[in-house]
Amino acid sequence: MIESTHSSAERDEVRAVREAGRTSVLVIGAGINGISTFRDLALQGVDVVLVERGDFASGASSASSHMIHGGIRYLENGEFRLVRESVEERNGLLKIAPHYVKPLQTTIPIYSTFSGILSAPLRFLTHKSGKPQERGAFLIKVGLTIYDTFSRDGGMVPRHRFLGRKKSLAELPALDPNIKYTATYYDASMHDPERLALDVLQDGRAAHPGAIALNYVEAIGRDGDKVLLRDRESGTEFAVASDVVVNASGPWTDLTNDALGEITRFMGGTKGSHIVLDHPELLEATRGREIFFEHSDGRIVLIYPLKGRVLVGTTDIDADPREVPVCTDEEVDYFFELIHHVFPQIAVSRDQIVYNFSGIRPLPRHEDTAPGFVSRDYRIEVDDKGAVPLVSLVGGKWTTFRALGESLSDVVLGLIRRTRTVSTAGRAIGGGRDFPRTEKARRIWIQENLAGAGDRADSLLSRYGTRAAQVWEYIEQGADTPLAGGDLSTRELEWMVQNELVARLEDVILRRTSIAFTGNASAEVLDEIGDALAPLLGWDRDRHDAEIEQTRNLLNERHGLNISSRARG
Repeated sequence: MIESTHSSAERDEVRAVREAGRTSVLVIGAGINGISTFRDLALQGVDVVLVERGDFASGASSASSHMIHGGIRYLENGEFRLVRESVEERNGLLKIAPHYVKPLQTTIPIYSTFSGILSAPLRFLTHKSGKPQERGAFLIKVGLTIYDTFSRDGGMVPRHRFLGRKKSLAELPALDPNIKYTATYYDASMHDPERLALDVLQDGRAAHPGAIALNYVEAIGRDGDKVLLRDRESGTEFAVASDVVVNASGPWTDLTNDALGEITRFMGGTKGSHIVLDHPELLEATRGREIFFEHSDGRIVLIYPLKGRVLVGTTDIDADPREVPVCTDEEVDYFFELIHHVFPQIAVSRDQIVYNFSGIRPLPRHEDTAPGFVSRDYRIEVDDKGAVPLVSLVGGKWTTFRALGESLSDVVLGLIRRTRTVSTAGRAIGGGRDFPRTEKARRIWIQENLAGAGDRADSLLSRYGTRAAQVWEYIEQGADTPLAGGDLSTRELEWMVQNELVARLEDVILRRTSIAFTGNASAEVLDEIGDALAPLLGWDRDRHDAEIEQTRNLLNERHGLNISSRARG
């Protein structure tokens, strides 16, 4: 862990919270669900402090499959409420966050007509996996028909369609010629999860002066109505009193409660891994759509194009939240086997992997239930036996973050005897406000707001949505030098530091940009951005070198890269 060489230079936000010593609500955990709750409470005018031991959305929220989906497979679990809510929220996010959430055409290759028709009811009734068996066309047709009934909100996505082998191969010629059918439906992609989370966070910070968000601050104990916190940047320890404590730390909920002196056993997360391939042939084979199917072993796989690369996932393996999740060689072999299953003529190799990532899903404790059948729904636990209520979130997923944040906020409002004044339903998120939805509108918006940005206009609009206008205005006010091969610049980096709470080099490489995800994090890029960050964050040479080394080790050990150290003069 990096030890700050500037422990006396306490961050302004930390100082403000430390000096105040009190807030109405303390939220622990700044994954997307903690952030959503923070925003919702801020919009009600509630004083709320959000703390996260790492960077915002750096845990489970950063390890998603980059999808906003209704969860067609949850139908087999009988979770109709969750599917309805998920589809409604997916449709809502297509409207309120169009800069990051976009319709995703999804195709299922199908190898039989009636496979699984006898075992599916047993799985539905018992939630036991039984003998793995692929779903046939009949079951998939039934599922998609039910799924479509939940998608009537404004016709945000088209209904599903079935094709036979001949027409399927005409559309996707690289598919396995042994397929009998394909089913195509729509969900939604989320091309920058961490930036969407940051946009939600920024909306909360702007909504109320008493809403303060702190990254790299961890909860280490509790004393009565006060939670003891440690700023991991400065080493400062301080206590904050509140009327309610919300534990939204995802798969680490039980560990956080343990630190607060409460023994709970709510969680039973599973590990999901993904690989990212730089593979033009496979990218072309997808024809811009996600390929989604269940393998013969009963596990789900997805293959879809993202940022000029191909994302392949995912696994579902019981995991210990005390251990750092990593993508293993066995998982990579499994992904390669699945790619070959769908696209048998396309060869893949490890040297085409430019990035991998792994995370733990915040699932409830599930004892003997097979991982694939563990509920993806959420529940809220309230312990009011202590000096102040402790509210624990169990479960939750990306797609339902807005609704979940509102539900959790309602529980908190009840505990502090406040009433809701604003709903987040239909409320645009950050750079999704006034986002141009057609190519013509996009050209006009760029002309009016990013004049002079040239080739950078599209990337700025993609990264920030309509917030790009403020970013470009700032960039134009000073001398600007390209960084990372043009994916970033010195003025834009300065804007990130001033406005997006950047504290470490890894924040920029992994979460404020897609540099790592697309395979562009080289030793030269780490040095270049580290050099530019150092004066902005007041790093001396020791801290600067430690940042580069730690980020390099993180990328190598947790994300499958092989970045060598560079000798510096």
